[in-house]
Amino acid sequence: MEKKHISLRALLEILLVSTKLGLTSFGGPIAHLGYFHDEYVRRRKWLDEKSFADLVALSQFLPGPASSQVGIGIGVMRAGVLGGIISFIGFTLPSIIALIIFAILLNNFGFGDTGWIHGLKIVAVVVVAHAILGMAKNLTPDLQRRTIALGAIVLTLLWQTAITQVAIILIAGVIGYLIYKKQTIDDKSNGAQFPISRRFGYFCLALFFGLLIFLPLLREATALNWIAMFDSFYRSGSLVFGGGHVVLPLLEREFVPTGWLSEEQFLAGYGAAQAVPGPLFTFAAYIGAVIGGWKGGLLATVAIFLPAFLLILGTLPFWDGLRRNSKVKGALMGINAAVVGILIAALYHPIWTSSILSTIDFAFAAILFCMLVFWKLPPWVIVLTGAIGGFLLTFL
Repeated sequence: MEKKHISLRALLEILLVSTKLGLTSFGGPIAHLGYFHDEYVRRRKWLDEKSFADLVALSQFLPGPASSQVGIGIGVMRAGVLGGIISFIGFTLPSIIALIIFAILLNNFGFGDTGWIHGLKIVAVVVVAHAILGMAKNLTPDLQRRTIALGAIVLTLLWQTAITQVAIILIAGVIGYLIYKKQTIDDKSNGAQFPISRRFGYFCLALFFGLLIFLPLLREATALNWIAMFDSFYRSGSLVFGGGHVVLPLLEREFVPTGWLSEEQFLAGYGAAQAVPGPLFTFAAYIGAVIGGWKGGLLATVAIFLPAFLLILGTLPFWDGLRRNSKVKGALMGINAAVVGILIAALYHPIWTSSILSTIDFAFAAILFCMLVFWKLPPWVIVLTGAIGGFLLTFL
């Protein structure tokens, strides 16, 4: 009984701490990792510096929301798989609820061409531009990777199909492997230990790839909208390398051209997603709620985060050996460079082309960019200013 009591107490502690982080972690995945380090490593000492760095490296290696995967991994280290699930719920639930409510309110009051929605679309331009600057500095430091990014820009803009991003990521991985496969790795740290068996890891990985293959077939065999939604969100969550902002072009191509929602609805929600704490992947909850109410929001959330769960749980038992493989790291370097190019292409279309319509819009975007990058104001201030400013611009 004592062991059970301690386990329940540990789970409750994980829920409380992760919920606190879910309510206060603004600023994107890099900022989230800073909050995690302060809370889990410095204050509570749930894991040491090396274990935290190991977990961050794994989350950067895998597709999916990096901060969410780190949070899941810390929960697993603390209380097994159930601890990982509870850690995820605490960190993501606040923003899920906020975005579902936002979508329902906008559905009820209409998505007219209002000024404040246009202001949120300009906010999206600013946030993505800021993300690109930071990622380009870290992920394209040499000529080879900048060339890979340039190729990704050109292909993304000129070859706009559902499989474009997947093909670019695969090609970039092969190029990165060929260029960087002989790099040396100086890593003498001991790997972190996770209470997950290799058998369970194999099961999670098999389920991940099985759903990736089976869901499109099931979608074609049936005419059920909820299966089509689940497939689109699952596939988007499976193919996002480089963090939450990269999910934007994937989701846009899944739902806007097919008529599930309009570009105005899409970009208004993306702007609103910057105002809430937690992972940007919860933007899927907004899209699902626009399409199918609160049930659609929950379905979209499960579908887009399920790949992250399966991948982090499936690779934890094998990560220590995998991260020391120079060939694997070389492929990842090429993929990360391509992600920068995909983001730059997304910044131009659909974000820039549908948001910056006049010189006044550009001037307002420049002001918001300075507020975010140079004055370092919180994201919610940028979003509020964007909404109010967009409304006021309608009178000019």
